[in-house]
Amino acid sequence: MNEPVRWGILGASNFARQHMGPAIHAAHGAEPAALATSDAGKAAGFRAFAPRLRLHDSYEALLADPDIDAVYVPLPNHLHVEWSLKALDAGKPVLCEKPMTLRAAEFDTLIARRDATGLLAAEAFMIVHHPQWQLTRRLLGEGAVGRLVYVEGRFSFDNRDMSNIRNRAEAGGGALRDIGVYVMGSARFATGAEPEEVSARIRWENGIDAFSEVRARFAGFTYSAYVGMRMHPYQEMLFHGETGVIRLNAPFNARVYGEPRVELHKAGLAVETWRFPADNHYELQVEAFCRTLRDGADYPVPLEFSRGTQAMMDQALERAETL
Repeated sequence: MNEPVRWGILGASNFARQHMGPAIHAAHGAEPAALATSDAGKAAGFRAFAPRLRLHDSYEALLADPDIDAVYVPLPNHLHVEWSLKALDAGKPVLCEKPMTLRAAEFDTLIARRDATGLLAAEAFMIVHHPQWQLTRRLLGEGAVGRLVYVEGRFSFDNRDMSNIRNRAEAGGGALRDIGVYVMGSARFATGAEPEEVSARIRWENGIDAFSEVRARFAGFTYSAYVGMRMHPYQEMLFHGETGVIRLNAPFNARVYGEPRVELHKAGLAVETWRFPADNHYELQVEAFCRTLRDGADYPVPLEFSRGTQAMMDQALERAETL
């Protein structure tokens, strides 16, 4: 029996404490082994689920720890590339929070370093590990809605804390980078298609996009989505074909926003529904990463895929009209 993959967490962020840390603890074949933070007081929340967790007072010290097999990076967006590269240079496979880069071209450096080191590196795009998205991809591939005509996405939340990193331009904040990656990436994952033309309209606040509306033309279908950071929380994805519709009611925060359902609307107003009350996409993501490390399984979300989502986002930001 393989020993568990021993994970080091680079920074004591709230997200790591609330979601990814517990997921590493719960995932089969994984163990949260160390945390790097200069504030020892922040370790208490992590030791609640991992009492044997070792502490390092610097990121460098954690990367030098010979008893760490993989590193999770939940740092602010503008630090992702730097510390992902440092993890690889230290001989550590790395799973980095999204967006892994702020520009698509930065993925080229990450891909080159991944290939040079032979180590696994990936963006933490957890939703595609959830069975609702694997089902959606399969249904579309099987022609369950006939010819796909239109894809629509909506994702919003309300964050008016100007000290929060999501509201700080210098930290790579903004709605597109925080949640637009899900709406864009999920459409690409489910359809297997790439955009041929992208446009956007953005409402800027203090240098970040507080609201973005993105339209795109793919081969055979069109795409429209909005993301917002000053709105009532809402999320939904819709795939509308000539003979049916697939709707996901909790596509991005499964179980947190609500019980995820995939609805297939068919002829005669019939609806077939799949429910997923128990699956945790964070745990599934960790398990997929560990399988690749231990067994050599193909990782479902390679850096090349993540680069494609960032390229779509770059086009939206570069070509946007101001609202």
